[in-house]
Amino acid sequence: MDISPGSSQLAESPQALAQRIGLTFHNIGLLSRALTHRSYFNEHREAIEDNERLEFLGDAVLDFMVGAWLYHRFPEMAEGQLTRLRAVLVGNEQLAEFANGINLGAAMLLGHGEAENGGRERLPLLGSTFEALIGAIYLDQDISQVWKFMDPMLETKVRIIIANQVEHHPKSILQEWSQSKGYGTPIYRVVGFSGPDHDKYFEVDVLVGDIVYGLGKGHSKQAATKDAAKHALEKLGIR
Repeated sequence: MDISPGSSQLAESPQALAQRIGLTFHNIGLLSRALTHRSYFNEHREAIEDNERLEFLGDAVLDFMVGAWLYHRFPEMAEGQLTRLRAVLVGNEQLAEFANGINLGAAMLLGHGEAENGGRERLPLLGSTFEALIGAIYLDQDISQVWKFMDPMLETKVRIIIANQVEHHPKSILQEWSQSKGYGTPIYRVVGFSGPDHDKYFEVDVLVGDIVYGLGKGHSKQAATKDAAKHALEKLGIR
């Protein structure tokens, strides 16, 4: 197949992309197809196929692979949180972020109009092309290569997501963990306070089962409760 960019003079070659991101393709035509947007296919009839079928396959591969990755990476995490994490990680916005991380836009084969209208920066297009890339890796090799390719990206992003969740929603995360283990809803108790009425300082502990897992402090009961949940998550190694 002729993979010359034609009207998309800025496109990086599939071979150069593969070398740059550390991939070895047995069939470079699969990678070329993964990079071929419908707009390019419509303008270059010598192109064999656009990337929409590979996008379909890559979507399914990512759903399974990311689910399996999370299952093994977080053996103590509740099903609800696993589901939400997977939804974030395979969403188009996040896939576009992964695509930008490897500068995938530089290698996309776009029609003249799509390229002129900023197609290389469009999030939906970047996300769908990333899915097609995953589909191509899977067909060219197997799921283990997809896992190897995705692992560092997932590890970095999941740490950020969990840190943000622990920071902003520690009580919800602790409750999910507690209920998934059969302990029921965590119990928060005010165990002390000090200061004048207009500026009280509260101390709150949290029990999971019959064990105190965290002690929090704050200028309101709500703040102290949130702090107690964060300390409980740290004790449990969920951070």
